[in-house]
Amino acid sequence: MTYTSQYGKQPWSTRYRRKTNINMSVRTYNPSVRVGNWNEDIQLEEDTLKDFLERRDKGQLLYQKRTKFEQTIFKKIDLTISRDGFVHFGDIVNIRCPGTKDKTKYFAHLEPRQDCQLSVYPEINRILEASKFEEPCGITGARDLTPNLRSCFVIRSCDDSKNSEPLRYGQPFYISTMDDEGGSLLLQSDRATLTKSVNKSRHQDVSLVSNPSFLVEWQVLHFDPRLRMEYEGIPVPANERVIINHRKTNQNMAVEDEFTIRTPFGSREYEITSHTYLDSHRAEKEVNHWMIVMGVPGDPVYPVIQSEASTTTTVTKSATMTTERTQASC
Repeated sequence: MTYTSQYGKQPWSTRYRRKTNINMSVRTYNPSVRVGNWNEDIQLEEDTLKDFLERRDKGQLLYQKRTKFEQTIFKKIDLTISRDGFVHFGDIVNIRCPGTKDKTKYFAHLEPRQDCQLSVYPEINRILEASKFEEPCGITGARDLTPNLRSCFVIRSCDDSKNSEPLRYGQPFYISTMDDEGGSLLLQSDRATLTKSVNKSRHQDVSLVSNPSFLVEWQVLHFDPRLRMEYEGIPVPANERVIINHRKTNQNMAVEDEFTIRTPFGSREYEITSHTYLDSHRAEKEVNHWMIVMGVPGDPVYPVIQSEASTTTTVTKSATMTTERTQASC
């Protein structure tokens, strides 16, 4: 026999069961009660915050390293002043390729080639951790012509030539990055293969390595092939068009104006290869012409002649005044 309530709607057993389930689902603690590994979680958060503050004070955070290294990369560097007009071993130079003379825009997607200079292209993952340039590093043609750590190179000797001696046509030499933050890396090139070549043009690759070998030896040739033999052994002039030739492969350094690379610094730069481009007269094209840029006395950037002239004028005036005083006393 089933008993019902006074209202005659539900059995007593059903109402009792529902009431019991409701009472069991109620929380038996308030929000201030700590559950689980609460002590370990608090300690872990405190250790994480303490480690973050310590690394921030020491400048070891990734964004701090990137900011510091980028400031070092783009810091302006003074080029060596060529007082006799020639390039010497140990000089700090820019290696620049003049832009094309024809500035006509023939295609909508292809801009005329502008002036560019060799620049180091480090890998993005090494920029965040390294304090200097480390191999492997690529080479690009940057349109920014400001001399900085990326674009400044040192002419080094690979024989017994000493610093301050002039570089001559046909003489082997090394193209090296700066010391310290520059890493003293050497410009290298080797023959293109199926597995080793530039990504877009598929020509001979140009990169930076740390160990010297025959692959890092270059030589300067006269840009006019008819006068190349006559200029053999003559000092290389600064800020003049020349050909930079790789000794092992006999390929000339070139700018691939049809292919650009997006760099980690937010700019698009030309691809640099070792490939000889010849015209119908068997002469190198403009993409193979380079200039070893140095500071020249008397230009707007290095007004050395003006300072020397002012010094000479001051000395002359002093000597004239001394002579007049002597004559007056006599």
